[in-house]
Amino acid sequence: MNEKPPSTSGSGSPGLVARITRAIKGKPWSRDEIQTFIQQSEVDLDAEEKSMLSGVLEVSETQVRDVMVPRSQMVVIDIEQEFDEILALIVESGHSRFPVIGEDRDEVLGILLAKDLLRYFGSDAAKAVTIEKVLRPAAVIPESKRLNALLKEFRASHNHMAIVVDEYGGVAGLLTIEDVLEEIVGEIDDEHDQEEAEFIRPDGDRNGKPCFAVRALTRVEDFNEYFECELEDEEYDTIGGLVMHELGRLPRRGEKIDFGGFEFSVVKADKRRIDALQVQRNSE
Repeated sequence: MNEKPPSTSGSGSPGLVARITRAIKGKPWSRDEIQTFIQQSEVDLDAEEKSMLSGVLEVSETQVRDVMVPRSQMVVIDIEQEFDEILALIVESGHSRFPVIGEDRDEVLGILLAKDLLRYFGSDAAKAVTIEKVLRPAAVIPESKRLNALLKEFRASHNHMAIVVDEYGGVAGLLTIEDVLEEIVGEIDDEHDQEEAEFIRPDGDRNGKPCFAVRALTRVEDFNEYFECELEDEEYDTIGGLVMHELGRLPRRGEKIDFGGFEFSVVKADKRRIDALQVQRNSE
């Protein structure tokens, strides 16, 4: 039977005798034991510190498929697009790296860094530049890869983005180093994220119907007022809470659920919460 984690002293650290005894016996703690110890109320750590330490432990057990940006939500550049079109996409998306595709999303030709293209902006050389000249090789990883192993690869190769493929070799999604780090430290908001802090905003069209970007913390009553609908708001205050209730669990990024006359797609989520949704009416 595994030993229980040692009791803590007033400072929140394991007792010296207990630590020495365990070291002599050579019985290391399991991850579950460490997680339990971290979450104990008497441990002298605040909630953010506990969450970060738990994230460090979880990252070795989490697979790429659990946190990747799914294929349908990848922002990609077509190899045939003109310079001006690509520039507009870069500005609109706010991303710094883009998969460049050929005939479809299964044909990833490489990764375009915005800085590699923007150096030509406003110069005569922009007319002659081709995407092929500035493409970088795409790192390809399987869905089953563990995040801790991927993080080591990112550090060694200096890549910040990897293309995720399924067991048949088709593109399943992508993952960035920021996605991996967010599993440890929580959501990382950059300047572009802060600009998009509005709770509900138009987000283009899909299949001929308008889409909306909705933050999970949007109050249900505000959602009802915006869309002139009547979603239930007696038990759940936020749209994120309502989506989790309807699904019966915390959804993964890329999952979809229909209810109340809307389709809700999870855009950002981790093991602790939903952060952002894409919403579309099922019928007009």
